[in-house]
Amino acid sequence: MTSNNETLFARAQQSTPGGVNSPVRAFRSVGGTPRFITRAEGPYFWDADDKRYIDYIGSWGPAIVGHAHPDVVRAVQDAAVRGLSFGAPTEAEIEMAELICRLVPSIEQVRLVSSGTEAAMSALRLARGATGRDLIVKFEGCYHGHADALLVKAGSGLLTFGNPTSAGVPEDFAKHTLVLDYNDAQQLEDTFRDMGERIACVIVEPVAGNMNLLRATPEFLQTMRRLCTQHGAVLIFDEVMSGFRVALGGAQSLYGIQPDLTVLGKVIGGGLPVAAFGGRANLMKHLAPLGGVYQAGTLSGNPVTVAAGLATLALIQAPGFYDRLAAQTTKLVQGLSTAAQDSGVPFCADAVGGMFGLYFAPQLPVSHATMMECDKEAFNRFFHAILDAGVYLAPSAFEAGFVSAQHDDAVIADTLTAARKAFAVVAGK
Repeated sequence: MTSNNETLFARAQQSTPGGVNSPVRAFRSVGGTPRFITRAEGPYFWDADDKRYIDYIGSWGPAIVGHAHPDVVRAVQDAAVRGLSFGAPTEAEIEMAELICRLVPSIEQVRLVSSGTEAAMSALRLARGATGRDLIVKFEGCYHGHADALLVKAGSGLLTFGNPTSAGVPEDFAKHTLVLDYNDAQQLEDTFRDMGERIACVIVEPVAGNMNLLRATPEFLQTMRRLCTQHGAVLIFDEVMSGFRVALGGAQSLYGIQPDLTVLGKVIGGGLPVAAFGGRANLMKHLAPLGGVYQAGTLSGNPVTVAAGLATLALIQAPGFYDRLAAQTTKLVQGLSTAAQDSGVPFCADAVGGMFGLYFAPQLPVSHATMMECDKEAFNRFFHAILDAGVYLAPSAFEAGFVSAQHDDAVIADTLTAARKAFAVVAGK
């Protein structure tokens, strides 16, 4: 019997490339049929066959207070009846900007946009405009959206310029991007020694979430901060995933490092499309209409998305919110590690705040190269076994997972029951 998910997927492929509006949703990495979601509440969502899943993607991070939280829904409804978009300023935009500046001390001024890609792209343009330089430094495995200059992988050798990773990205764009190894402080030193006066900025995920969860080492980020200061380059922290996810002040508050610019998204929209970039006022002044760096957006800061974001940011400021969130996430990864060990499956896991990573490997990865050594086929078997048991993980071995405030002890226990069965499948038991 054909499931409703299969029917919808076949139908979608007729009108949408690959049947999806974002590639990872197509399940190409793990195989099988994507689940088409009809509704969500708390830690759960339901597919087109009305099967319930414990959700560990949370819209890839934004659903930190759980799906359809009544306070967030009410804020959206109240805003929507007053108008969906004006193309003109609102007081709520000011409130959002003031709140972000208060919660993230490195940000003195901020501009709202509609997506993480747009925010990262704009931050790069601002850094180049402010410094008058062209070169940018990024790191293998970090994802900063699909802007041309960022769809670049490492070159054929150390300290070489990158190569486009997508058709349609000209070589001329890629030649301005240097791609280095994540967590390699010495390579950073060598790069700045040779090219420091040509580098406009360094952009990094301080807690990477797009090559699975990967923590930057303190030495790596401290070296980055020192070299950017020494050579007049702009340090950009891409906290689209980690911002308000790993701590109230983002990953930068955990590391005690202040970037010059920060890129935010996900949580600040509470499930609706909004992102932001901000930093020192003497950098932000280069943006139009004050300066010569142009950036604009008709739907930037629209009242409905801002309302969802403000309601979410109010909830996460509750006393003890992040302590509870981190405790539940730790409980999940420790339980998964124990279940894997009991089944004899090589596995480890890590967590920072409300983010976690699962690795079918004997030890935690520290770089993109070591992450790629994880057993992808073991993950795929685990993914489908636990999906059948009603737990929805990211459909890729190289994506982080997310826990919400609604993942209580009972939900974690149900997850671990399903995981034990899934690890037995991986072990061939």
